[in-house]
Amino acid sequence: MAKKKRKKRKKGEYGAEDIYVLEGLDPVRKRPGMYIGSTGTQGLHHLIWEVLDNGIDEAIGGYADEITIKLLSNNRVECSDNGRGIPVGKHKQTKKSSLETVMTTLHAGAKFGSKAYQVAGGLHGVGVSVVCALSKYLKAEVCRDGKKYVQEYSRGETKSKLKKAGNCRKTGTTVTFEPDPEIFNNLKFNLKKIKDHLRQQAYLTKGVQINLIDAREKGKVKPYCFYFEGGIASYVKYINKEGKPIHDSIFYCSDKNDNIIVEAAMQYTDEYEGFLEGFANNIHTEGGGSHLTGFKTALTRTINKYAKDNGFLKEDDSNISGRDIREGMNVVVSVKIPEPQFEGQTKAKLGNPEAKSAVESVVSKHLMDFLERNPRDAKEIINKGLVAAKARKAAKLARKTVIKKQGLKGLSLPGKLADCSSRKPEESELYIVEGDSAGGSAKQGRNRRFQAILPLKGKILNVEKARLDRILNSKEVKSLVIALGTAIAEDFNIDKARYHRIIIMTDADVDGAHIRTLLLTLFYRYFKPLIENNYLYIAQPPLYRLKAGKTMKYVYTEKEKQKELKKIKKKYKNIDIQRFKGLGEMNPNQLWKTTMDPKNRVLLKVNIEDAAEADKVFDTLMGSEVLPRKKFIQTHAKEVSNLDI
Repeated sequence: MAKKKRKKRKKGEYGAEDIYVLEGLDPVRKRPGMYIGSTGTQGLHHLIWEVLDNGIDEAIGGYADEITIKLLSNNRVECSDNGRGIPVGKHKQTKKSSLETVMTTLHAGAKFGSKAYQVAGGLHGVGVSVVCALSKYLKAEVCRDGKKYVQEYSRGETKSKLKKAGNCRKTGTTVTFEPDPEIFNNLKFNLKKIKDHLRQQAYLTKGVQINLIDAREKGKVKPYCFYFEGGIASYVKYINKEGKPIHDSIFYCSDKNDNIIVEAAMQYTDEYEGFLEGFANNIHTEGGGSHLTGFKTALTRTINKYAKDNGFLKEDDSNISGRDIREGMNVVVSVKIPEPQFEGQTKAKLGNPEAKSAVESVVSKHLMDFLERNPRDAKEIINKGLVAAKARKAAKLARKTVIKKQGLKGLSLPGKLADCSSRKPEESELYIVEGDSAGGSAKQGRNRRFQAILPLKGKILNVEKARLDRILNSKEVKSLVIALGTAIAEDFNIDKARYHRIIIMTDADVDGAHIRTLLLTLFYRYFKPLIENNYLYIAQPPLYRLKAGKTMKYVYTEKEKQKELKKIKKKYKNIDIQRFKGLGEMNPNQLWKTTMDPKNRVLLKVNIEDAAEADKVFDTLMGSEVLPRKKFIQTHAKEVSNLDI
């Protein structure tokens, strides 16, 4: 029988055969970023947070009081809680065990309408199943009804039957997983990142003990324990350790409104920057949301009412703006809400309108009571807002001066700026270079068509200890603002950016690192959208040039140098090692070849976490508190190598 001839498809034809149906957890493996944000470091750690959230939900419900995260060798993580344990009985719909259903099915869980959870962070019910889908290996162990049950999975598929594995005296769930190297390029977990997250969760779940055990190195076990009776009031006290509180009492309230539990804690410091952190069902809402909007509204209205009622403001005076009232204010707002509406699976922003009204109502009531009971604290808070308002007006005048100069366009660009010929921002890049010497080499070595050079003389102004009006009086900062074209602070407009790639290029020594930190802090404080839109980078100049015979190699770290020397010493006896103490020591050709040529250079993209960490280090090193600075220096002194004195 002759074979039926297959119809030849036309180019670009779109038919039924082009429609793919992804079954089970295939969608997660196909588009992991949709579920965990990214397949980078953030997404890798998000796997831990998803499993941790299940234990936290048990704790919020009053069913667990201890959670343990254990980092094991071979990139494995073990998460356990002493909650009720995931059910193991047969599920009516799937005909599988409830445990297997939860582990291998999207949108399966007890958080969609059952009474098992009144409040839960794992709203979408995809948390642990996503971890299962993106793990090379996962084992679930459940203790219920005096029995221990075990089942293993791999890449979202069941690899063993659910089996009994002995008896249990207590209840709880343990999930051990190993991230899939097919999904994640870097499988190394960051201890500090995990510690910070667990500490945060312990503050939010007072009375619950969260343990962290680092057992990755053979023979070495590092245990950590987080437990706070004070809850978010203790969290605010912890945040304030870098600054000096201007009033003694921490404002704290906890109340219920419209079936929503609202907690808020606040204290002001003598710093200019504030800290406003929001949580919904213990999930950190990085993008803010309705609960934080409610807090801001209540704060501004209540402070202004108290100020007018008590003679700090006259009736015909304009109100203190919310921006001025929030200067130096450190706040944590936490809501427990039955049906949270998050934007996206990573739960970055809370959308419930009822959360705004609940927080607004609770905070307005309790904050007015706090101010009336603490008149001295109230006076300090209001005076800080009034001083901030005066400074803001001065800063506005300074910004207008800068913007007026920008209005002249090319005629007003800083004289030290060697601009590129291209006027297309998407292909143009600005190198911010340390010193005139390095600036000279960079100007000669660059590609003039798309690379601009702005040399900065010496260390820029310490933005930690100055308000914006004084910052804008700094010649170096003013030059940078004009060169960028975006304006600054309230007038910032990313659409006017003259370059879509801004590269910090400093020496590979201690002074260079200091200047880089100053610049990162400046960008984080006043040009944050440039970081958020991936415009900011750090250049990686080489530390050494190794030359043996006709072989020449540039290396960027001490470790890389030792590795290359071992290779070369097999072929050559005489090796010339040149240490670059600064960018100015490289001739224009060397600087182009190693650090500026897009074909060869290495650039580090700056993300918000990097900039926030730089800002935090800057707070420690440049803030007014001596003890944190002393402790930091003592802790990190041994890490400094090749210190030039």
